[in-house]
Amino acid sequence: MQVLEKNQEIINLANEAFDHNDFFKPLSATQRMQIITKAAVFEKYNDGEYVVKAGDPSDFLFLIIKGTISVLVGDGDEQFEVSRLNVAQMLGEMAVILEDKRTASCMASGELIILKLANVVFKKVLGAIPEASLSMMKILCERLKKASRPPIHRDMTANAPIPPIEVLNLLPLAFMQRHRVIPVKKRDNILILGYCDHLDDSLKQNIERMIPALTIEPALMDVAFYNKVMQSYSGELVNKDSTGSGVKNIDDLLKRLVQEGGSDLHLSAGQKPRWRIDGVIRVIAGFNEFSENEVFDLLKPIMRKSSIDNFEKTGDEDFAYSMDEQSRFRINLLRDNYGASAVFRHIPNTIFSLQDLGMPDILRKWAEMPKGLILVTGPTGSGKSTTLAAMIDHINKTRECHILTIEDPIEFVHKSKSSLVNQREVSVHTASFARALKAALREDPDVVLVGEMRDLETISMAVETANTGHLVLATLHTSTAMSTVNRIVDQYPAESQEQIRTALADNLIGVCCQTLCKKIGGGRVAALEILAMDYGMSNMIREGKTHMLASAMITGQAKGNRILNDDLVRLIKCGKITKEEAKSHSVDLADLARKISI
Repeated sequence: MQVLEKNQEIINLANEAFDHNDFFKPLSATQRMQIITKAAVFEKYNDGEYVVKAGDPSDFLFLIIKGTISVLVGDGDEQFEVSRLNVAQMLGEMAVILEDKRTASCMASGELIILKLANVVFKKVLGAIPEASLSMMKILCERLKKASRPPIHRDMTANAPIPPIEVLNLLPLAFMQRHRVIPVKKRDNILILGYCDHLDDSLKQNIERMIPALTIEPALMDVAFYNKVMQSYSGELVNKDSTGSGVKNIDDLLKRLVQEGGSDLHLSAGQKPRWRIDGVIRVIAGFNEFSENEVFDLLKPIMRKSSIDNFEKTGDEDFAYSMDEQSRFRINLLRDNYGASAVFRHIPNTIFSLQDLGMPDILRKWAEMPKGLILVTGPTGSGKSTTLAAMIDHINKTRECHILTIEDPIEFVHKSKSSLVNQREVSVHTASFARALKAALREDPDVVLVGEMRDLETISMAVETANTGHLVLATLHTSTAMSTVNRIVDQYPAESQEQIRTALADNLIGVCCQTLCKKIGGGRVAALEILAMDYGMSNMIREGKTHMLASAMITGQAKGNRILNDDLVRLIKCGKITKEEAKSHSVDLADLARKISI
C-alpha cells in the first residue's frame, strides 16, 4: 500500500467518482474540495494486496476512484469471491453505520486507488446534508437486496476447474441440462450441488431419490461455469472419436427430448444440435457439428418417398413422425446456405383437458356452441395446438356430431368417442386448406378445425363455413385480440372489407390470444388475452371501430374478457412468473409497469 499526494490528477479522479456516486453527488463544489484536501487520504494498492480484512475495526469508509476491489468471505484457503466493486462504488459504509467490525475482506484486483475517509467525517456529512442521507438509505437497501441472494460458491465461479468425471456422472446429462444443476464436489457422503436459477424442495428431493446414499448441499453457481461444464462434458452418450455430429439414431435424441419435457429439437448443418426447453434454446452437450447432408441422411429412414422427392425438388418439406405410442413429432426439413436442417416439434399423444391446462371456463362454453368462429392465436410455440386439441377433445367426449380436422401436418390424434372424427393432412390427403374446406361443405361436418388460416382463400372459406351453420376453430399468428380482427379484415381488398366485417360481427364467438411464460422453478404457464363477443363488440366490428374493443374488454371482464397485462400481473402475484418474464411478453410495457407498481 502507498499513500499518494493530492495532485491535480488525484483531485480530478475523486471528483469524477463523486459525480457518479449517489452519496457524494449532492455535495457542492466547495464541500467536495474540503473533503478532498482536508479530510481524505488517497492510497494505492497493487494486485492482490488487502485493503481491509474481515474482523478489522470500522474506522474508515472507502471510495474507489480507480481500479477494482474483490470482496472475499471465508478464511485462508477457504476464501471465495462474492462480488466485485468498481469505480465510484463505496465499501465499509454498513460497518461504519453499525460501528461493527468488517464482515468481509477486500483485495485489490489489479492496480487500485481509493479515497479513504474517517468514519467521523462520513457521519458529519450524513448529519449535515439530508440529500446524502436519503441516498445512503437507497444504497444500503440495494446492498441488502443483493446480499439476500446466496454468494457464488468458490468452486463454481467462471474460472473454476471442471468437476471430476466420476462426480459429473452422478446425475444424467439430460437432467442437468433440464434443471441447470451440476454435481460439483463429493466429500465423504456429502455432495455439493451447483444450481443456476432456483432449487426448490421438490427438485432437491428428486435428486436425493436419484442419489440416496449422499446428502445434498445446494450452492449457487455462476452461469458461465455451468455453460463451460456443459460445453465440455459429453456424459456417456457420444463417442468422441466418431465422425460427423455423433448422432447415430434420430430416435435417441427424440427420446431425450420427451424425457426432459422439451418442445423442439433443432438439427442444423454446420452446427451442434440444440433443443428448446422451457422456451429457451440450448446446445445439447457432447455432440459435434452436423455435416452438410447428415441431417437429411438421418431423416430419410422415417420419411415417405414422396416427402423425400418433394424435399429434393423444392428444398423444404413438412411431415409428421410417430416414434412410439406416446409421442408424435411435426417436422420441417429445409435447406439453408450450410446444407440440410430440421426442426422437430414434440406433440404429446396425451391430450390434456381444458381444466388440466388451467384454461378459463369460457373456452369450454365456446366449444359447446352449435356454430360460429373461434380463433386461438399467438406466436409460434405458444401452445395454440394444445388448447385447440383440448377443445376438440371436449366436443368429442360430450357431443354426438361429426368433427373434421384439416392440419399441416396432423398433430394431436383424436380417436372417435361420442363424436365421429376424421383428420385430413394437407399435401397427403388434400392439396390445400382451402380445397379441404370447400370439400368439407359436402362432408356433413358439425365442427371443423382449420390448422392455420394462412391466406385470403382459406380465411374466406373458414368464415363462410362458420356462416353456413358450422362451428369452426382456427388459428392465426397474432398477439392481441384487436390485432386479430384487424389482421383478418386487412387481408381483404378495400371494396370487400365492409362485407368481411359484417361476417365477423355475425359469426365470431371469441378470440383467445395466448403466450407461454417461463415459470419460476421450471416449466411454462400460459398468459391469456380473451375477447368474448357480445352485441356491443359486434357493432364495433361491423362499424370498423375495432380500436374500441380494448375498452369494451376491460369493462366486460365479468363476461370472460381478459387483458394480457392483467393476466401477466395475476401470474406475478401468484408467484408463477417474474416481473422480467412478464415484461418480455407484454405488448404495452408502460401499462404493465403501472399495474405492477400499484
